[in-house]
Amino acid sequence: MFKDNRINDRDMYSTEKTEYGMHQETKMMDMNGMGMMGCCPPPMGSMCPPIIECPQEKVVTRPIIHEVSHIVPINTRIINHHIYKHHYRPHFTCCEENICTNIVEPPCGY
Repeated sequence: MFKDNRINDRDMYSTEKTEYGMHQETKMMDMNGMGMMGCCPPPMGSMCPPIIECPQEKVVTRPIIHEVSHIVPINTRIINHHIYKHHYRPHFTCCEENICTNIVEPPCGY
């Protein structure tokens, strides 16, 4: 039910074999970031091993504009609508007709 948090001197340092065949020794740290035995501050002239923090993620959003050309065919149809409007204007003309009538009288004595 409860986890055993006791650590002995043998567990204070752990040795791991890396993927390249090299051994890496890491010192286990307690929750305060200090060594198990409270090594920080270290003795004069030595340094504490670096503390590995939880990774943080920084999100940068960059707008990238892509221009996409679209070809839209547009046909213009011209319709010529011819409308004829008729005008009537009088144009007077004149013509002459001659009628001839012959009167023939009977000769005298008839």
